[in-house]
Amino acid sequence: MATPYRLRQLEMREEAILDAAHQLLGRMGYEDMTMDIVAAEVGIAKASLYKHFPSKEKLAARTMTRLFERTITQIESVDPALTAIEKLRTMLRWVLVERLAGSIPHLPSTNGALEQSLLTDEAYLTALFTLNANLSALVEQAKSDGALSPELPTDYIVTAIYARSCDPTLDYMQRGNSYSGEEIVGHMVRAFFQGVQR
Repeated sequence: MATPYRLRQLEMREEAILDAAHQLLGRMGYEDMTMDIVAAEVGIAKASLYKHFPSKEKLAARTMTRLFERTITQIESVDPALTAIEKLRTMLRWVLVERLAGSIPHLPSTNGALEQSLLTDEAYLTALFTLNANLSALVEQAKSDGALSPELPTDYIVTAIYARSCDPTLDYMQRGNSYSGEEIVGHMVRAFFQGVQR
């Protein structure tokens, strides 16, 4: 049985692995990231990495779970005095700032092994459903307040918010060097909400 110190060491190593995977997925994407690259980034042997995560799919699932949990915490920390639409704007702005910093992992939607791993990962699904429920509640409240178009389905608006986290427009504008990060985020938030507002 592991001692508390040994257990803490293992937990710290796992956090370091997840931090590395998070950054690598943001920079390289899922297809180009390998377990060899993750192990090298953390400074451990690949065999040690596999003791924590038996596959790249499992590592990606845990990385996304942690991101969803962090996003849920962020939603809960938004000023409760704000209206629902202001909370949604605040969250989209936060996501885009994270994306500019390379902190939003890119996972393909066409990889069968990854998709299967995600759909069978209980922690991932729990975090995803919780995040969906939180965002859906804000969208419904914003519709009720008359701030969002009632004709657009709630799940469409929530999915569109997710899609902004991987919108190539951000990369294109960033490469052009014509706009600051703040300007890019401002333009994208404004353009999105002008499209879904009443």
